[in-house]
Amino acid sequence: MGTPLLARIETEDHETKDTPELLRWATDLYKDTPELLRWATDLYQDKLALSCSFGAEDIVLLDLLSQINPTPRVFTLDTGRLPPETYDLMAKIEKRYRLRIQVYYPDRDKVEEMVNKRGINLFRDSIENRNLCCHIRKVEPLHRALKGFSAWITGLRREQSFGRSDLQVVEQSSNGPVKINPLANWSHEEVWNYIRSRELPYNKLHDLGYPSIGCAPCTRPIESGEHIRDGRWWWEQSNKECGLHTLNVTGSTK
Repeated sequence: MGTPLLARIETEDHETKDTPELLRWATDLYKDTPELLRWATDLYQDKLALSCSFGAEDIVLLDLLSQINPTPRVFTLDTGRLPPETYDLMAKIEKRYRLRIQVYYPDRDKVEEMVNKRGINLFRDSIENRNLCCHIRKVEPLHRALKGFSAWITGLRREQSFGRSDLQVVEQSSNGPVKINPLANWSHEEVWNYIRSRELPYNKLHDLGYPSIGCAPCTRPIESGEHIRDGRWWWEQSNKECGLHTLNVTGSTK
């Protein structure tokens, strides 16, 4: 099923598919989320993966992607501190879509060293500790998960936080995998309208006021009038990011 973008790609050398010019084409010609996902699937094939943390956006993407590819490659990061509701949803997703989600865990020795040196809830003591915990439990496993892939799909949206306001639909690091953000332009309401219209399973913590769900001790429900990211690391006054989406090719954060 060709698009204007795909027609142009077919005339190009295969080795140039990750050039900035091509990525600009993808952004310029992007019309809707299914079109972008179809483009990514056709272009990257088995070198494309969906990063799934089982938030509402990820469920939408998995459902859309499975309509294009019945056996998409999906991975998740299990930090060891996820809420039980997230594991319950993971099991439901695997059963509904008849797939096995690839799970990546943090390095055991590094977790043990960190906790034994700094404490079980070290992240509450300082931003430095919180960043270290996120790096060991999330960033390093993500670096391993992305090995061998040319592109990955995320559920990032511009309205999620100020730091994501300039989020691009397609992004490329210097020589790392292409990052595709099909829901960049979606609103919170659009995400939930899709979930309800398709009767998709979702994390039950959303019904308790959790718009954004991560590790259990670092996530809380929000109050009326609070921003959707205010429930993440609420004891900090700024940042609200864990480093996953500032990843460079060496696995460190910018």
